[in-house]
Amino acid sequence: MSASSSTSRAAVADAAGAAPLAWPGGLRVGGLTPLTTIDFPGRLAAVVYCQGCPWRCGYCHNPELLDATVPAATPWPEVLAFLGKRRGLIDGVVFSGGEPTLQTGLPAALAEVRAMGFATALHTGGMYPERLAAVLPLLDWVGLDIKGPEHHYEAITGVPGSGARAWQSLALLQAHAVAFECRTTWHEGLFSPQELQTLGDTLADAGVRHWAVQVCRKGPGVPLAAGADIEAPVGARIPRFEVRGAEKTLGR
Repeated sequence: MSASSSTSRAAVADAAGAAPLAWPGGLRVGGLTPLTTIDFPGRLAAVVYCQGCPWRCGYCHNPELLDATVPAATPWPEVLAFLGKRRGLIDGVVFSGGEPTLQTGLPAALAEVRAMGFATALHTGGMYPERLAAVLPLLDWVGLDIKGPEHHYEAITGVPGSGARAWQSLALLQAHAVAFECRTTWHEGLFSPQELQTLGDTLADAGVRHWAVQVCRKGPGVPLAAGADIEAPVGARIPRFEVRGAEKTLGR
């Protein structure tokens, strides 16, 4: 590994344990989706994409949101003004990213949105369990990314110790009344189908009742896995199991 790669890796690792980032004017927003029917179960919602993430997953769907120093695409007061105009059209707001819990303004932002009458949801990797615990009373639903078996986390995220944090966050959700799902983005280059099955068993043993496997391509031209190949027996012990993004979406 080159010196520059080592420095970059260390910087990401340091960021994972850093204090929350505070920005003048509230939350630093990297993007906004006016309407979604799939990101907040049972709700018509808007999605607020929070800028910045300390992890560097190779399959990241929103790489433009990784750099926490990028200026906000939309000032937070403008986001609130937009949401005010959406009353009656949507009933929920999802805070996604990036990683929303990276920012110190998240609790206040959630409180403001709830005061407007919206239900609130959070998409998180669980890298900051103590910050997640602080906002759970302000949430109606959580989507928790479980990247894989704990021993594979460093290879996936680029950050040592990241797996332990995510599983601590899962334990917090299990102990709280908030509704949640776990979801795992997977292709065979990350870990084997056998390990995916073992992960499903581990989640079942932890009491997880909703798990979604999100299939991604390993590279250009590589075919997606068939949903039926994943569905059985990977999620056999999970009451609600889904496969998303495969050749055929499956679920029960």
